[in-house]
Amino acid sequence: MSEATCRPTRDAYGDEILALGQENPLIYVVDCDIGKSCKTVPFSCELAGQHINVGIAEQNACGVAAGLATCGKIPFVTTYAVFGSMRMCEQIRQEVCYPNLNVKIACSHGGLTPANDGASHQGIEDMGIMRTIPGMTVVMGCDYHSTRKLVRAAALYHGPVYLRFTRDPVLDIYDEDETFELGKAKVLLDGNDVTIIANGDIMSVAMKAAQALREKGIMARLLDMHTIKPLDIDAVKDAVMQTSGIVTVEDHNIMNGLGSAVCEVVAEAGRGRVQRIGIQDCFGESAPYERLLMKNNITVDAIVAACESMVEGHV
Repeated sequence: MSEATCRPTRDAYGDEILALGQENPLIYVVDCDIGKSCKTVPFSCELAGQHINVGIAEQNACGVAAGLATCGKIPFVTTYAVFGSMRMCEQIRQEVCYPNLNVKIACSHGGLTPANDGASHQGIEDMGIMRTIPGMTVVMGCDYHSTRKLVRAAALYHGPVYLRFTRDPVLDIYDEDETFELGKAKVLLDGNDVTIIANGDIMSVAMKAAQALREKGIMARLLDMHTIKPLDIDAVKDAVMQTSGIVTVEDHNIMNGLGSAVCEVVAEAGRGRVQRIGIQDCFGESAPYERLLMKNNITVDAIVAACESMVEGHV
């Protein structure tokens, strides 16, 4: 476990993409005029020959990236989640995923972390939109170190990847030497009473809930499902078979995100119970991050109550 420091995961992206670009001249960044916010300014300054700024034109950026990929480059289109998942959606589908090109969509300002920026900048639907597109891998690290490792894994993986980062600082959870594999959940805490599955910025909230449950004698299994597509189906099935139920927690609309992906596996397994905690199919608003979480009942108390209900109702 890492010492208690907090950093935005967009910082991790900026640091890792620079390191990757220095190592590999095939790595390119395609910016949309918000490099300062998305932390790609060091890349543009040190590796100008591997950097293209198309301006406020995300759809064009996707086309440029697709062209670079056909020439053997590994482009990372960098923008905000609301623009990368929605304004670019048709281009991602038609120009990247349909021909299965090696393009990465790297998006900051995911979920409610833009906070006071308001609903227009809070990408709450993005991972759900991206996971419905055939061939797309969808990833969100929960802290600085996991995000760096997952950005590197995305660069090594051949095919489209959507990467989601936070605007605001999140608690460091992992140590620098932790290893990650796309599509493979991490077990942060083991237990056989109930399972909590979370990802991204909400992982620190889920961890506090799991620790609170332990103080009550309930041993919760805590999974970091950093990749929601492809989902770690075996980890979900193990949770169904070995614990009383699953509580999913996400900074995303409960429709079509992590909770929905888990429910699909559980339904097809023909057994098990799931309770979803997340944004309640509503838009965000301008307010402090913690207040927005509370409004959507994404809290330690809500997770604890849901887990207790699972354990009490288990036959």
